[in-house]
Amino acid sequence: MSRRRNNNIRGPTSALTEFLRESGINPDLIARRVATRNQALPNEQQPVAGQSINNGINPTANSGSEPGQVAPNATSDVQDQSRMLSGYASDQLDEPEEQSPPKKTRTGKRKATAAAKAKAKKRAKEDGDYQSSSDDEYTALSRNRRTMGASSSSKPPVGSFESCAKCKKQFTVTRYTMAANPPPGYLCHDCVKAAGIDPFKKPVAPRKRKSPTDKRNVVNLEERHLPTLVSLCVELISKHIDDIEALGNIGSVNLDEIAKALGKNRSLNSHNAHLLLRFYDATQLIPPDFTTLASLNPNLTHLHLDFCGRLTSPVLEDFARSLPHLISITLLGPFLVRAEAWIEFFRSKPNLRSFRITQSPRFDPSCAQQLAKSCTELEELQLREVGLLSDEFVEPLCALPPLRVLDLAKPGIGIEEDGWFKLLERHGRTLKSFDPSWHAGFTNRALRYGLGSYARVLSELVLEGCESLVDEDVARFFRRWGNKADEQESDEDAMDATVDMPRIKGADALNPPLHSLSLARNDVLADATLTALLDQSGPSLIYLNLNGLRSLSTDALVLLKCAVALRRLDLGWCREVDDFVMKEIVSAMPKLEEVKLWGCSRVRGNGWAGKRGLKVYGIEPNAGCQ
Repeated sequence: MSRRRNNNIRGPTSALTEFLRESGINPDLIARRVATRNQALPNEQQPVAGQSINNGINPTANSGSEPGQVAPNATSDVQDQSRMLSGYASDQLDEPEEQSPPKKTRTGKRKATAAAKAKAKKRAKEDGDYQSSSDDEYTALSRNRRTMGASSSSKPPVGSFESCAKCKKQFTVTRYTMAANPPPGYLCHDCVKAAGIDPFKKPVAPRKRKSPTDKRNVVNLEERHLPTLVSLCVELISKHIDDIEALGNIGSVNLDEIAKALGKNRSLNSHNAHLLLRFYDATQLIPPDFTTLASLNPNLTHLHLDFCGRLTSPVLEDFARSLPHLISITLLGPFLVRAEAWIEFFRSKPNLRSFRITQSPRFDPSCAQQLAKSCTELEELQLREVGLLSDEFVEPLCALPPLRVLDLAKPGIGIEEDGWFKLLERHGRTLKSFDPSWHAGFTNRALRYGLGSYARVLSELVLEGCESLVDEDVARFFRRWGNKADEQESDEDAMDATVDMPRIKGADALNPPLHSLSLARNDVLADATLTALLDQSGPSLIYLNLNGLRSLSTDALVLLKCAVALRRLDLGWCREVDDFVMKEIVSAMPKLEEVKLWGCSRVRGNGWAGKRGLKVYGIEPNAGCQ
């Protein structure tokens, strides 16, 4: 069946076929080359039908053959002779597959496939059905033509004169002179450039494929062949946990360090749990372990459990029965505790003073009502990441006694502006730590007329992710606290208070400077806020978090040097921070212990990061490189 078609559709071709078609090599061109070379040969070397020129041996197979059967052998002999004379076999493109030496294949499957293709091609040639497609015409020069120019003669020597095949002007031959296409002749430099060809362009070297052994091994997980000293100590303590009393009084500080080591290595289990009072990672503890912990420590007053996802409602009921002196409880991740268990726990703990939970999706308003009804001595409350936290919690929380710590961050629903006014009116005067982070309802009015009017002893403030806050209003809030508001702002505050808010008794009293402040993730806050807060609380600040305040300028960041008592500073994603700013800041803070610079691509740590006792986090390896 012929491969010739009357349409323009071509099937898939190999890489060699594609290359030959783009180079302009076709059977007609090959035939012309062979005919030209045969004409140049002496008469005694012309091939004769039926006679082989291969080493002068006459094959016996053709002695009695028909004249029509001799032509293929004659053509093959001519091709062999031309290959011997030329010394280069790249032009012999229609040779049968059997004449080339067999190639080694990696698998038997590839070898069988190649043999099948060769057999099919040979059968197609014998049947006369194989014809070259007229669409696959080649227009480029062969290797011989590219090296020898447009004619069979060699390229003219460098420095000689030649006439351009296109413009007929005389030019000097150089190493960059290119042959004309189509031949014969050569082109001058101007004609080559007019054709859009760069004669000085170096050929691109083929990309060398790396062997599998040379490829880089990517290490995804570091395997420790030798145990660390911490793991050896933890294993030794767990092995001899029953004899731990032989060490005497270890001390609370050492116990806390052991607890951190156990939590970091996820080694806290039922064998060493009764040694500790604070659990930094209780992932591997099951409900019976929590029950045993409560039964073995009946005089426990403070309980702190992190990652206590296996703590269930019956376990919390056991805590209520087995820990009669418990006054403080902190739980991270009590997902399985239901509302009924919380209510029973609050009824049995009227002396509870600190209640802190994080990520409790089943804590609802009924639990808050029972908390306000039973725990009349509560001082610290943290309902962080509670999914049902909304305005329904406002009334029960206002029924609580005045709190010192109030943390309602990251709610599922959130409290609106009116609810914050009520909460701050109830607890604002006694609050020392306040965190309304990620509440869309905590607006500028709630900040200025709620917190600004009622807070008197606040030392720790967290305002992360409050999307309703504006730079100028937050700056005015800090200026009002610092008693540095100008006359115009005082008149505006008086007008706003007269229209919207009732006159608050003692509202003119000032809050003392803050010791801890976090304004992270408020990208609208800028220079005005930073300048005002440094004027109000700069010298007394110990912890400051400005992560994500990308609008801060270099001039405002340099003002941080007035916070001489600062110990921990977070400037992550403040794009204007560089080594010059950090050097000026760090040199003015003798007590600085920790700096976080995640996302600050202009900081390299030159000239300041080597300060003794300073821990720096977040410097990128390629920081400062353009």
